[in-house]
Amino acid sequence: MTIPSENQKYSYADYLTWDEGERLELIDGEIFNMSPAPSRRHQQVLRELSTAFSVFLRERECEVFFAPFDVRLLADNKQDDDINNVVQPDLSIVCDKEKLDDKGCKGAPDMIIEVLSPSSVKLDRWKKYQLYEKAGVNEYWLVDPVNHSVEIHLLNDAQYKFQGVFIKDDTVSVNLFPDFALDLNQIFV
Repeated sequence: MTIPSENQKYSYADYLTWDEGERLELIDGEIFNMSPAPSRRHQQVLRELSTAFSVFLRERECEVFFAPFDVRLLADNKQDDDINNVVQPDLSIVCDKEKLDDKGCKGAPDMIIEVLSPSSVKLDRWKKYQLYEKAGVNEYWLVDPVNHSVEIHLLNDAQYKFQGVFIKDDTVSVNLFPDFALDLNQIFV
């Protein structure tokens, strides 16, 4: 199937019928096309983040997943026809195994990291920010591979609280894991 019309609302059931070669996301039933493919720098930063989290989580209950990995948000007790928020965050960290199934994650991951691309800045900073906040994602990072920065938001009383912007020479604590900190010099290689 070709990319569906952008002038219509869709559900996760519709999403499952689309061509697997297309990277699409749904936010409130609206389609967002994820192409073009991410840049080399984006992929390098994503690789380093994924490696750091994977190594840290190896002996723990939580798991890290990287795109493409479907995350169905605001999906509790809903059938596929009633789910209208499906995203593919660059990195998702899930600690509740009950949320994981063969299709991906049904419910809010504990942490989401989006690596910004020129084509995704508005989507990641606004639409997804609002969606992740509403869905209850506890920790949201926006990583800028061009400016070597990480912007962190933590959920507090159902609203994100800005924690700051950290740059390449900083070491960043991961709120979800108090004994884990990332040296950003190792992320922005």
